[in-house]
This record gives sequence, structure tokens and C-alpha cells, in this order.
Amino acid sequence: MAEADVEEIEALDIALRIPKHPGTTLRTIVQNDCQWKLQQVQDAGNNLMTALQLLTPPPPSTKFEFKSAEEVTQLMTTVMGCLQRGRASLIIPKKRTIDEILGSRNMKSLQPPLPQDLGASFYVQSHKLIFAVYYVHKDSHGQPKFDVFQAETSVPWLSEVLVLFTIALQLCQQLKDKVGVFYQYREFHIP
Repeated sequence: MAEADVEEIEALDIALRIPKHPGTTLRTIVQNDCQWKLQQVQDAGNNLMTALQLLTPPPPSTKFEFKSAEEVTQLMTTVMGCLQRGRASLIIPKKRTIDEILGSRNMKSLQPPLPQDLGASFYVQSHKLIFAVYYVHKDSHGQPKFDVFQAETSVPWLSEVLVLFTIALQLCQQLKDKVGVFYQYREFHIP
């Protein structure tokens, strides 16, 4: 059972039965004072805030005006870069090594801690929240390897966020296209 806030998972109660630990149910929780951070959601929000700051008009006393179509196009390109990074952070999870997962701040928030051969992570992929458990062991040649067990659930508001990122990108592109057309015909005179 997990309760999710926008950027973090609260009140997490995990019960695991791993095939390599037969007959054992491992149970751990994340306490309310140690929420599990969802870095991807935080990254998406930070990129969106950067885009909004770029689009926020300066105070009236500053009186800024665009001098050229290139300035508008450059601003839209920068805003679109922020929006694309924000959207991508929700669609494509960052790859992390097993050592990064095992040593993460989130793993340290579990009480009681999981055994040293187990790691856990939550990540977002598109509209889904995925919980993954990693069982670390040695193969027949003594080389370290790990097995992954995962569960996923759909998060409706993530679908909405992705749609809104896409719409914002389309609107920016439309503005760039319109500015480009007007710039193209700047010398055009109607007789």
C-alpha cells in the first residue's frame, strides 16, 4: 500500500515475497517523516517552472519589447527545450546502477531496512508508477547479477500532465511557425 503526494510517496507499507527467500515475507515501511522522493516528478516540475519564468512578463516599469522575430523564435526554442526536458523526465526514467539504488536516500528511509541483497525503487514511466525490487546475487561463475521483480499502476494525473506538456509544445511550435511566416513576408507590400 502506498499513498502518493505529487513529488513523493508517503505512508508506504511494503510486504515482499521473493522466490529466492522461500517461505519468508519481508515487511518494511516508509515512515511519514521520511517520504520517498520521486525525482522524475520533481525534475518535470522544475523544468515547467523554468519555462513559466521565461514566459512571465517583466514588471511594467521595465518596458521590454521584442526587437526582432529571431528574439521571439529564440525564446520559444528555449521554452520548448524546458518543456521537452520536463516531458522526457516523466516518459524516460533515468538509468541507475544497482549500487546507486542500494545506496539511495530512499532505501535508507525503509524501516526495518531490507536485507543487503535486496533493493527497491519507485519510478515513473509515462502514465505509470512502477515499483521495482532488485535481488542481488552471484551467478554460477561468481559474477554479481540481479533479478528484477516489479509491479505497476496507472496514475491518471500523469496522463493529464503529459497531454498538457504536449499541448504546450504544440502551441509554442505554432507561435514559432507564425512568427516565421510573418518574418518571411516582412518586405511584402500590397499595391
